[in-house]
Amino acid sequence: MTQKLGIIALESAADIGKKVNETLKKWRGEDFLIGCECPRFNSGEAKGIIRESVRDKDIYIIVDVCNNSLTYNMDGEPNRMSPDDHYQDLKRIIAACNGKAYRISVIMPFLYESRQHRKTMRESLDCAVMLKELEAMRVHDVVTFDAHDPRMQNVVPLKGIENISPALQFSQALLTEYDDIIIDKEHLMFVAPDEGATERVVFLASIFGVNIGMFYKRRDYSTIVNGQNPIVAHDFCGGDVSGMDVVIVDDMIDSGGSMIDVSRQLKDKGAKRVFIFSTFGLFSRGFDKFDKAYEEGVFDRMFITDLIHQKPELLQKPYYCNVKMGRYIAAIIDTMNNGDSLRAIVKPAERIKETIENYKKNKA
Repeated sequence: MTQKLGIIALESAADIGKKVNETLKKWRGEDFLIGCECPRFNSGEAKGIIRESVRDKDIYIIVDVCNNSLTYNMDGEPNRMSPDDHYQDLKRIIAACNGKAYRISVIMPFLYESRQHRKTMRESLDCAVMLKELEAMRVHDVVTFDAHDPRMQNVVPLKGIENISPALQFSQALLTEYDDIIIDKEHLMFVAPDEGATERVVFLASIFGVNIGMFYKRRDYSTIVNGQNPIVAHDFCGGDVSGMDVVIVDDMIDSGGSMIDVSRQLKDKGAKRVFIFSTFGLFSRGFDKFDKAYEEGVFDRMFITDLIHQKPELLQKPYYCNVKMGRYIAAIIDTMNNGDSLRAIVKPAERIKETIENYKKNKA
């Protein structure tokens, strides 16, 4: 028997929570959204409140730790919410469930502190600490997307971490937007902007039946800037890209310097068009450099999901294609709540192959 379902969307994920609920309502004929809030005292302290019973329900809590558009007042001054604030609110809402829920799963599209995932000196392992805390709070599953380092699953081997790939949605978006893509080794290539993105690129390229390329980040290990060794150059490892459509695949765009650099190099090497797939668009330093690069023809289009908060100005950019994920999250929740396997969702190879075959048939 399917357990009664409940969805709690924190304020940071209110928009995508509504979309997920609307989809599930169409499928099941019920409203599953449970109201919640995390009001704050003047000191900045807070508490989590749930507006209805969660007893014996299969609860899915959605949180966007990257939503920096929200603020709260502390000592009379506005304070922008950081990932730390969003994570603390998540724990407050879990605690407010008081152990009464049948099961609690957390949907955290951008895995909190996922870039602080390994030690290179005496430093914290914040992502690992977070996962251990959620395990201690009896969270049954954590659903995330395109984790920066999927090996973080090893931190809690007896608990579920579902690392979902948006590769299907990217493929569908590209082949819907462009009807002149030629899918073969002579006309299409997938490229990793660094070593860490290689697995994503190999997955897509193997399904599309094309070759891959990779950029190697050459760093200055004698210097540390903002906790990192600065990048000196991006060196390309791959075949000739002259006259080819090239797709750069990465998990996030932060400041964007590296993405623009590798795009420029590919265009300089003769690439016909450069497309960018990025699961998360942070754009932490604004859009000026992207606007300029687009005007110069450095890249042709970027495809980015709506898994995290999207800055309003981004939605107006001519080079931006919004890859919507609300229906996919609804399918994940529906599958988990019914006790079915997530295998086809986690690695949607067959669905991507079907998309490619249909695309080729329509072109024939």
